[in-house]
Amino acid sequence: MSKTAAPSKPRTAYLVLGMHRSGTSAVTQLLALAGATLPANVMPGDEHNAKGYFEPWKIAIFNDERLRAGGSAWDDPFAFPYAPLPADDEDAWVERATALFDEEFPKTPWPLMKDPRATVLLPLWRRVLDARGVAARCVIPVRHPLAVAGSLRRRDGFAAEKSVLVWSAYMLAAEAYTRDLPRAFVGYDALLADWRAETARIEAAHGAHLPRLTEAAGKRIDRFLTPELRHNAGEDGLKGLGWAGEIAAQVLAWFQARAAGETPGPQALDAAAARLAERRREIGPLVSPMARDLAAVRIELADARARLQVAEGLEAELRALTRRLEDGWRADQRNLDTALQLLDRIDAEASEALARK
Repeated sequence: MSKTAAPSKPRTAYLVLGMHRSGTSAVTQLLALAGATLPANVMPGDEHNAKGYFEPWKIAIFNDERLRAGGSAWDDPFAFPYAPLPADDEDAWVERATALFDEEFPKTPWPLMKDPRATVLLPLWRRVLDARGVAARCVIPVRHPLAVAGSLRRRDGFAAEKSVLVWSAYMLAAEAYTRDLPRAFVGYDALLADWRAETARIEAAHGAHLPRLTEAAGKRIDRFLTPELRHNAGEDGLKGLGWAGEIAAQVLAWFQARAAGETPGPQALDAAAARLAERRREIGPLVSPMARDLAAVRIELADARARLQVAEGLEAELRALTRRLEDGWRADQRNLDTALQLLDRIDAEASEALARK
């Protein structure tokens, strides 16, 4: 008689959603320190974010490929709404994404995924979670779009108008694709000012405690969420950016209200999305190809850097292994020399004893 396999424990993924440079890294590290599990292959920090991005670089590469397949890119102001590919092609992308999810989060009960691109690709990733029976809890940081624009200007040379439009697209996607999921809206400045209060709001919105928010974890979070994380403070000025600023201001007002605990209806966001769609029809073909080509170059560089870091890590491991083997060989050689000396002495003593007889 065969035994019935015990049911596996339910899994819940934490999804950090939002635009690049909008506070997603800080939220992700907080959740990781509170018990959620980062992916196996995490993108390291650089001169733009010394404390790390906490993004799964393999999934980031996949997401860039999927965006390009749909004629878009991570910095496409018109990446929202999601445009599925023909059914067979879409199924193939979902299959690839599922394999990546299994590779990055093998059997962990609390997967933690933060790749901003996943925000505009969330319909695809929700199919992955459904296929694996993984529930989702979402955290959406809210940062002033001009603060995001300042960071992107320094890093990528983007015009403010473009940056606030891309921010708007990502925030519209984050809200529209999570309306039926447990989700928390977190003010970025409020998080840095009092992360404990914001964490309590996250837990209340999710209806569940974070996995392991211990006193020791709290001390580590205190050391991580330091004032220098607050760069490029937002300021009033969206009106000076024309229609792009007007759309961003409408989206920002809604998210600031939600982050403050209010419950505005979706009408304002739906109106902003309609206006963005209108602009896409007018100028989308002029914008997306450039964004796609830039993304192709960026992802090739990111892939090369990630592979180089892996190679450097393997080289360091090889050097360490070589040293251990050499140390072991030297120790074995010393033991062998000692044994041979002992045998020589025994042999000499035996020869003397035989000679005396």
